[in-house]
Amino acid sequence: MLKIVTKFLLSIITGANAVTILLLLATGYSDRIDPVNHPMLACIGMAFPLLLLANLLFLLLWLCVKWRRMWIPVIGFALAYVPIRTYIPLRVVSQPPQDALLVVSYNVAGFDARRNPDALDSICAYLKRLQPDIVCLQEDMGVGEIKPFERLAELFDYNDTVHVNSVKQTYINAIGMHSRFPILKHEVIEYGSDTNGSVAFFLLVDGDTVIVVNNHLESTHLTPDERNRYKEVLKGDMETDSARKETRLLVNKISERMAERAPQALAVHSYVEAHSRYPIIVCGDFNDTPISYARRTIAKGLTDCFVESGSGLGLSYNQKGFYFRIDHMMCSSHFIPIRCEIDSKMDASDHYPLISWLKMVDKP
Repeated sequence: MLKIVTKFLLSIITGANAVTILLLLATGYSDRIDPVNHPMLACIGMAFPLLLLANLLFLLLWLCVKWRRMWIPVIGFALAYVPIRTYIPLRVVSQPPQDALLVVSYNVAGFDARRNPDALDSICAYLKRLQPDIVCLQEDMGVGEIKPFERLAELFDYNDTVHVNSVKQTYINAIGMHSRFPILKHEVIEYGSDTNGSVAFFLLVDGDTVIVVNNHLESTHLTPDERNRYKEVLKGDMETDSARKETRLLVNKISERMAERAPQALAVHSYVEAHSRYPIIVCGDFNDTPISYARRTIAKGLTDCFVESGSGLGLSYNQKGFYFRIDHMMCSSHFIPIRCEIDSKMDASDHYPLISWLKMVDKP
């Protein structure tokens, strides 16, 4: 009798592991789903790390209970290799050479003194210490009496800040470029957003024209109250019916924003394709995770610097309950990413800076 019960339980666990693997694959490759046509389905990639963890727990379980069945989760990991590598690359990071370009992408949240009274001073001191070659800032407009442009102009020889919001006479959002290289011009990539945008800056880098596309794609537009209620759901501080309702509202809002980011990502990709003869760097706040249609679309034909030369989860958004990597950097084949990291020690904003060292090479 005991043998029959044991066999039955093992069958149940095996089936559960198989279902977990199917869900792992569905979420891992969900970045192929167009959110415009299937907004709710496109959201399932956000569950990928949970299913990855679940499959790892199955692996540990089989090692303890029946080690010969450990091949089941191992096959799951193998089939999901591509999204796993995209979400959490694991490697020993390299030391960059002296002649590598140091590029920083950082959403500075408007240097908002209400959140951090020393935000502008901290960020300027950080950049002065880091001595980057190219700095791409999002929300580079200052809040209230904060005037960052003059301070940044003391650190960099060339500066350009483009206000991208469509509401005139306001300063809702701005895309900034601060560099030790001359800025030849900039072009706004048109895709129609009230408070977000993408700007291509043409830089003269050691005699070559390099295009750096700095992005702030559509935000989730979650209100502070909605964020707090979401945290209550995570903590289990909300009744079941209320939690279901809040989760449904949250998923609806996230899916709507994903659908808005899809054409924005396509516009950026089309721009990059049209200028592929130039060395190109694409970076910024995509407001989307590594397993997302927007990131995958923009990354087409480019190398994701964190995937290629980073290690770990690289969580770039630092608000409690919203730990994701939503800041990304890609480059054309004119560059080799040597090292890419998220500097989690720099917390003057609600994002951490994304730093990458790129080696420029002659394209064959």
